[in-house]
Amino acid sequence: MIVYFNGEFLPEEEVRISPNDRGFMFADGVYEVVRSYEGHLFRLDEHLVRLKRSLEALRIESPELASISLICRELVDRNRMARLEALIYLQITRGAYRRVHSFPPPDVRPTVYAQVSELHPAEEEATVGIEVILVGDTRWSRCDIKSLALLPNVLAAEEARERGAREALFVRDGMVIEGSRSNFAGVRSGTLVTPPETNYMLSGISRGVVIELCGGLGIPVEQRPIPQRELLRFDELLLIGTSAEVLPIISVEGREVGNGQVGPTAKLLKRAFREAVEEARRR
Repeated sequence: MIVYFNGEFLPEEEVRISPNDRGFMFADGVYEVVRSYEGHLFRLDEHLVRLKRSLEALRIESPELASISLICRELVDRNRMARLEALIYLQITRGAYRRVHSFPPPDVRPTVYAQVSELHPAEEEATVGIEVILVGDTRWSRCDIKSLALLPNVLAAEEARERGAREALFVRDGMVIEGSRSNFAGVRSGTLVTPPETNYMLSGISRGVVIELCGGLGIPVEQRPIPQRELLRFDELLLIGTSAEVLPIISVEGREVGNGQVGPTAKLLKRAFREAVEEARRR
């Protein structure tokens, strides 16, 4: 596997990251995940804009976005994944310096790392639906920054796995916010309902795509808080994300959503999402 590390493309096993790197010591950094559909980097510009926003929020010097774009494309080509589906992971930390809580001097350069891995979508999940659990939201109050501080997400995802579920939905003050690695929406009486963008939620690129698709399909969209007590009143529930695209939720904490089957809106949005990908590839 060829990766990118601080200006070089090299075999993964040759990467040497300092134990004093701020990402290792403090989770002091940000990341992005971009989906490659047979060499087409879907919504790359939006991902780069969000990356820049996250870096600015943490006051980390931002690389040129054009160079990041070239790095992503080069990784796909060098690893011969231009005919495959893949995920590109990009991480930028504040750099390596002795362990002090204050920022290092200006001459300490950020650490930039990127890798690509083949993706094998679980298409059967979109066909039969998935189960989710609910967990309390113990994350910090700046979830809108795509930072490396993901321990609560890791613990929630592991709890979901141990309980035989696909995903864990965070609940804060009685409101369902999002999943450990995905956004969340419901469908009720033909309207798509999704939590509003706040500092407690990461605004997903795929979430934005789905909202756009709803506009073209004539599906009303309502962005409002979703109380936990309302979950099972929805006709359909959905996960939305870069790797998931659109996944129907058919069970919450072992209780059926709607009739326990994949609903028509999930099928429609999944198909429309793939059509949007194909259209973008043809441009």
